[in-house]
Amino acid sequence: MGVGADNKTESTSSKFTLQQLEEKEEVELGNAEAMRPAKDDHQSAEPRETWGRRLEFVLASVGYAVGLGNVWRFPYLCYRSGGGAFLIPYLIMLFLCGIPLLFMEFTVGQYTRLGPVHSLAKICPLFKGVGLATVVISYVLCTYYNVLMTWALYYLLHSFSPSLPWQSCNNTWNAVGNCSTGFPGNATHLKSASQQFFDHKVLEMTTGIEHAGGIRWELFGLLVLAWAIVYFCIFKGVKSTGKVVYFTATFPYFILFALLVNNVQLPGARDGILFFLMPNWSKLLEVQVWVNAAAQIFNSIGISFGSMISMASYNKFNNNILRDTYIVSLANSATSIVAGFVIFSAIGYMAHIHNLPVDDIATDGKFVFLFSVISVSAAVILFDLLYVYMYTVQFAMVEVAVTFIMDGFGKKVLQVFKRKELIVLAVCSVGFLLGIPHITRGGIYVFQLMDHYTAVVSLMFLAFFEVLAITLIFGVRRLSIMLENMLGKKPNLFFRVCWQFLSPMLVLGILISSIVQYTPARYGKSYTYPLWAEVVGWFISLVSIIWIPLGALHELWTTEGSLLQRLKKSITPTIDLESVSEKPSGESIALFAAA
Repeated sequence: MGVGADNKTESTSSKFTLQQLEEKEEVELGNAEAMRPAKDDHQSAEPRETWGRRLEFVLASVGYAVGLGNVWRFPYLCYRSGGGAFLIPYLIMLFLCGIPLLFMEFTVGQYTRLGPVHSLAKICPLFKGVGLATVVISYVLCTYYNVLMTWALYYLLHSFSPSLPWQSCNNTWNAVGNCSTGFPGNATHLKSASQQFFDHKVLEMTTGIEHAGGIRWELFGLLVLAWAIVYFCIFKGVKSTGKVVYFTATFPYFILFALLVNNVQLPGARDGILFFLMPNWSKLLEVQVWVNAAAQIFNSIGISFGSMISMASYNKFNNNILRDTYIVSLANSATSIVAGFVIFSAIGYMAHIHNLPVDDIATDGKFVFLFSVISVSAAVILFDLLYVYMYTVQFAMVEVAVTFIMDGFGKKVLQVFKRKELIVLAVCSVGFLLGIPHITRGGIYVFQLMDHYTAVVSLMFLAFFEVLAITLIFGVRRLSIMLENMLGKKPNLFFRVCWQFLSPMLVLGILISSIVQYTPARYGKSYTYPLWAEVVGWFISLVSIIWIPLGALHELWTTEGSLLQRLKKSITPTIDLESVSEKPSGESIALFAAA
């Protein structure tokens, strides 16, 4: 239970030491609660839950970080960015942004024991809207992320047929005249069989967003099932989620390694793996490759989504988050690289059987990229892998919304709903309703529009303002004191330099590059959205971003004094950093070192 729970020995002195540590931890947890103002209407009537064991937090965090992006988006970006050339900026961004910023979010969540909204409001009242923005973007993402899970379930059910239906052009949904069972390459009049299965069978897609075309009732039923599974896995809070992640965070690795062993033995696999590992050095001169690498780190680890802050807020006060940071971030990247070997060995095999160069294989869009190579693997097993990965991500994103409600309005909401389980049901029900437009026949256009303006435009704005609020305004010195209070040791020079200089500059550079290289949303190679849809897309983006200036204006308006005095008060944290631990004990330092 917590850090140090596994350090028990049979000696009397060790038992006495453990008892002292537990007593000290209880005192520190009590002091941590004392950080909050005496009159705090934002807290729920119930005491805050904690993870049953430290391992549950690690598994939940790894499960959230490791998801569909590792086995789908990462290989796709590698393929489009020069193979091994993408790994260089990816690893640089991991160590200069990913690890330091994950450590920062874990620190904020564990120290304040609050979700992103209220923790950031205490750290920098002027940017309290950043926390609310992270909740909004997480919830918006989870409403259409479950649509991906619906598609995966649809593919899973069709994987039990004797032959995979997306391999053949001899089906009722195929347009035989322009269907290719191989890879169409640069022939614009041809579509692969896997693309036609997705367009004409799964989606029954219309010609544009202006033609909704009615609901796909098969997908509607699967969306209900997808949300029901999410609800029953998280309705008891971290206590139930903590038990589920023992399976969802570990089972996929058995499947992934089984696929790796199978695929590397296929003819032509070597060519695909060499494409993955050997860099095309000219690609490193393209700014977009570096932007894609940074975006992959932020999307995959989950920085600025609020989920990591929420999950860390359920930790015990002295939990060793530095060790957890390394485990989560390195496990995430290692999984991406292993998935790269799995996918690229399959691509090499497909190139071999079709007698094509490796770089001419995956010509379809990213939604069908993975499906093109599934035929060489055990399809049922692979979709099981995708489904479990997606659920662990979905748990965390829904938990962000639930944490916000319980932290901000817990007492009032419980008076209406009586039980937390009903609050979770309401959150899942609203998410289901918001997902219905995505499973109409024109829903893919809605999905692509939201994905473009939420996952690309909004995320980097939120990341910049979160880093600005925590590392530059709240300050590295205060962040170091928080860590010293919890772990008995300040962060090393590497983290302090990253927080103070490197991470903010890189995030700002990525934000500027994203703005300069902005292009309107498109679907496929030819469909461009009408003007009204672009306006809707920007509105979707503003749904999360708008809370940042609104929160700042609200703070300045409600604070007394002159404008200068209001600004000064608005950037002053309300956390008493000295109330938790005036001086770290020797036991805390020993605990940190032993971990």
